[in-house]
Amino acid sequence: MNLFDYFRPASLAEAVAAGSQPGSAYLGAGTNLLDLMKGGVLAPSRLVDLTHLPDLNRIEQLADGSTRIGALVKNAALAHDPDFARAYPAVAEALLSGASAQLRNAATVGSNLMQRTRCAYFTDPASACNKRQPGSGCDAIGGENRAHAVLGWSDHCIAVHPSDFCVALTALGALVEIEGPTGRREVAMTDFYLLPGDTPEKETVLEAGEMIVAVRLPPEAAAFAGHQRYLKVRERTSYAFALASAAAALKIENGLIVEARLALGGVATKPWRTQAAEAVLVGATPGKEAFENAAEAAFAEAKPSGENAYKIALGRRVVTRALMMAAAGTPKRMPALPASPFASETGANAHV
Repeated sequence: MNLFDYFRPASLAEAVAAGSQPGSAYLGAGTNLLDLMKGGVLAPSRLVDLTHLPDLNRIEQLADGSTRIGALVKNAALAHDPDFARAYPAVAEALLSGASAQLRNAATVGSNLMQRTRCAYFTDPASACNKRQPGSGCDAIGGENRAHAVLGWSDHCIAVHPSDFCVALTALGALVEIEGPTGRREVAMTDFYLLPGDTPEKETVLEAGEMIVAVRLPPEAAAFAGHQRYLKVRERTSYAFALASAAAALKIENGLIVEARLALGGVATKPWRTQAAEAVLVGATPGKEAFENAAEAAFAEAKPSGENAYKIALGRRVVTRALMMAAAGTPKRMPALPASPFASETGANAHV
């Protein structure tokens, strides 16, 4: 690992001032950043440690009915908060399907949003990667790419976004609160991540010195609590990134779907909300036919980026099943294997 300076600010203002200096990187949990530093993928000259800043580790219910989650709230603490899990069960399910219990106990909300792709070519300094070294090329194109994107990719990058948490947040219309040299602003989750285009090194809308201070779920997101699920297919249920996943949320009145939210993970270069599929569902009777039509719409623009054509068929099935699960109703208790296709859909323990 290269030598670097370490700075622990006492306030947000100090943090932003330090983070605005060239070569600086913000340090939250470090579960991804430190690994990349050890592997020689990233080499910041200064780490600005945010973990002791006040007021960033709280879950707050705001007067307008929204929920504000501080950037330093731990993933496990958020997923296991009973009030939060009741209001946003798909978010809790997504959190509990990510990484391992040890990592969830350490990882923070802000760090989750800022984690980098797990593309093997990005994490290998000997490979060509436009994210790591702009203009160097993309060895994933024409390489081992069965886990790569079928939506949102370009000739410069086909890496998928790795988060589960962000998929559920995207489906529910979350907002990201950002602090920077020019003050505070907020950005919709759907706009926070950028498509790779010809500048894949620019992954988010964050400018120099800006940092995430909170994520906010709007009041209307809780209205989906009775019919929302997260489903994730991966190569091993115990601990792996998604090959395809979906966060599905429905409002059902008088036997018809009056509103739908759907976002995809594991198949795109960013958390992928599919409003075309949502539009297909509005006014439909909940059922397999409507859900298969929505799945077709969700992947209408998908195209293989190599050896991953299977993801289109797999993704359609994941969407259909996630919608079936959401229509059946949110279980009263979290399944023993959250977000897994092997979990009990009622949340009840099959061995009791």
